[in-house]
Amino acid sequence: MDKHHIPTRGLRPLALALGACLFASATYAQQPAAAGAPPATAPPTELPAGLPDYGADKPLPELGLVEHTLDNGLTVWVLPRQGGLPRVDYVLAVRGGLASDPAQLPGMSNLLAGLLREGTATRSSVQIAEELDRLGGSIGATASNDGLFVSASGLSSSAQPLAKLFADVVRNPAFPANEVQLAKTNALQGLKAMQAQPSYQANRAMGRVLFGEHPYGNTLPTEAAINGTDIAGLQAAHAGRFRPDHALLVIAGPVTPDAAKALAESMFGNWQGSGDPIADVAAPAYPTGPQFVLVPRQNSVQSAVRIGRPAFDADDDRAIPAALANTILGGGFDSRLMRNLREDKGYTYGAGSSFGLRAEGGSFQAQADVRNEVTGAAIGEFLKEFEQMRAQTVPADELQRAKRFTAGTYLFQNQLQYAVASALAGNWLLGRPANYLSTYVDKVNNVTAAQVQSVAREFFDPKQQSIVVVGDAAVAEQLKTYGEFKQD
Repeated sequence: MDKHHIPTRGLRPLALALGACLFASATYAQQPAAAGAPPATAPPTELPAGLPDYGADKPLPELGLVEHTLDNGLTVWVLPRQGGLPRVDYVLAVRGGLASDPAQLPGMSNLLAGLLREGTATRSSVQIAEELDRLGGSIGATASNDGLFVSASGLSSSAQPLAKLFADVVRNPAFPANEVQLAKTNALQGLKAMQAQPSYQANRAMGRVLFGEHPYGNTLPTEAAINGTDIAGLQAAHAGRFRPDHALLVIAGPVTPDAAKALAESMFGNWQGSGDPIADVAAPAYPTGPQFVLVPRQNSVQSAVRIGRPAFDADDDRAIPAALANTILGGGFDSRLMRNLREDKGYTYGAGSSFGLRAEGGSFQAQADVRNEVTGAAIGEFLKEFEQMRAQTVPADELQRAKRFTAGTYLFQNQLQYAVASALAGNWLLGRPANYLSTYVDKVNNVTAAQVQSVAREFFDPKQQSIVVVGDAAVAEQLKTYGEFKQD
């Protein structure tokens, strides 16, 4: 086994970004644009006189991340913490998530994750719950596109017994028949609620448009998939994914690196995989050219609009400039899309955009739910804002606000010990380096306006955007301007 320190510089300051950006947005006097006029330049920031300057950045404590590799191949990252709450967090990430589910069983990973703590070879779900209550701890599991996460949190005084229970849940799930049936029943009820929302239909259709037949485009559950999931399938999925040589364990809390290594050895030192590991997810063969889809929804009073195109992997160098470009376009309440479609035009309660980046691919997408009668006009405003991002350099003050919002939000989200441990595990699954977390803010602050415009020119081109609309069939007439829509 080996051990080494992972160089991580201290997390940079938690600036007053959120409040500053929201405050700045409230100072704008939005004026409706004249019909046919070119997109307006973003208004300058005009803060009231007499406000103090932004405070100096305050670096957060050094992460001090230490890596061990056990003899069975399990990677262990230790995050020693001094002071703070007497709490320990364990996060185990394994490769193989929703994109690794069988094609006929989309969403199966959600059932797999949810059933891990519902019984092991030696403990029932009730016994697990009672033991957690006694320890004052918790265990949970979730699925992402690229992997599964199992986490446990509790008092550091209970670190050893909590670790033992955590390892049992991870390694020895029993998938009892009654618990599997209950999970499927609950999943079917949840699916019915989701299907009643146009957003489910829109996201499902957009997944296929962006990724074609690739598994990234087929991750939402279906009734057939839930009914078709059985104990044998869950056992096979667990065996293929939960293997020490395909997993990362993060231990965070008031523990020394050597003590954490000993704890990891006691939990997982004799853990061995069985059978063949799950196959790697291939890079998508993205569909060529934009597609246009209308999903009729009878008597719908709103249209769910999705506009987007394929993008790039999570570890791509363009990811951070793209994050800033997206913050300006549609990443927050101060974004251009929100100001235009909500505050100026009154088409929607909210409009936004995002880059959804995965280990082997990604996408850009903008979205809003708008009234039927303005469906076509709303799409036109989206495309105008896209084109403005491409055609004009972002003003310095708007870029600075975006940097403070993006960096501040990132730091705000990663203040808690559990959040840092989870972020480290998530970045590992996405193929990002261990120091991604601690270098993020510096990289955000070094992005130039030219880099933002370069990303915009590549990914916001209106001619390359696919469009999905879920709404009343009567809106089809408004869509003819943008392409030939096929009905799904």
